[in-house]
Amino acid sequence: MPKQAVLLLAHGTPETIEQIPDYLRNVVSGRPLPEHVIEEIKHRYSLIGRSPLTEITLEQGRLLEVELAIQGIDAQVYVGMRNWKPYIPDVVREMRADGVEEAAVICLAPQNSRTSVGLYRRAVQAEAGPVKIDFTEGWAQNPLLADAFADRLRVAEERLLEETGSFVPVLFTAHSVPCRTVQSPAASEGQPKLWPGEGADPYAQEAKRTAELVAQRVPGIPKWWFAFQSQGASGGPWIGPTVEETLTAIANEGVKILILQPIGFLCDHVEILYDVDIAFKEYASKLGVCLERPDSLNASPILARALAGLAMEGLARLQGSISPII
Repeated sequence: MPKQAVLLLAHGTPETIEQIPDYLRNVVSGRPLPEHVIEEIKHRYSLIGRSPLTEITLEQGRLLEVELAIQGIDAQVYVGMRNWKPYIPDVVREMRADGVEEAAVICLAPQNSRTSVGLYRRAVQAEAGPVKIDFTEGWAQNPLLADAFADRLRVAEERLLEETGSFVPVLFTAHSVPCRTVQSPAASEGQPKLWPGEGADPYAQEAKRTAELVAQRVPGIPKWWFAFQSQGASGGPWIGPTVEETLTAIANEGVKILILQPIGFLCDHVEILYDVDIAFKEYASKLGVCLERPDSLNASPILARALAGLAMEGLARLQGSISPII
């Protein structure tokens, strides 16, 4: 039987503030960024100390490997980052050196978009060589993913229930992307095709569908909204509505306590530890709204089970057999 492995892909994050300029050049594919933008990102990192994304992602890989072993699957789990070390090309070359012949590849951005799945796929395929790849296109509607987020949300709601006597409304969020990346292929004629299939990019619809599935699993929620967060500083418009304008509308409805749960991120990093825990909480406070956040998935055992199911399905497809179900 061919030697199989699993490759998890994530965004990546610098280890130190000094590395941020090089990291940002990777994020924007070498395009120049204004100095004030670089300084602002440095400032945000300084306020949270550091981003734990890399070590949490490595731990998620370890938990996945354990879960696969429980299911009787002997497959090493590798982790590659698009914008920082360990870089995807380096990790794929390492897999080849280790004799890996087939790999199930999962992007840790569940909602499919050109700026995630398409670019990650290209990075893997550029170095895959003879390694057969099964790439999970998107898993926004995975039941265990929704279960994992609902598990975290339920804990937060039950804590607030004890304090306030009732469940509170929820604002779900996902990372915004530039409008140009989600326009239809016809509008992008002549541009390189970064994702398979036809029709408009599914990202916005998939993000909202994840939120809907999570909300369905916590029936006590009185009301919920959805917004896109962390719009970038690159030129052109980014998709919305923004968190800030949504918080303003929610405050105008008289809401005083609100839970914000990012459902596009699988672990703590700067877009949660700064954007949510500092910037959005301060913005909400000025509106008279107390903003709470559930714990991120991080080392969630339910998330590990979700990833194991995706990995087993991918490995089974590589073997041409029926996908197993966890």
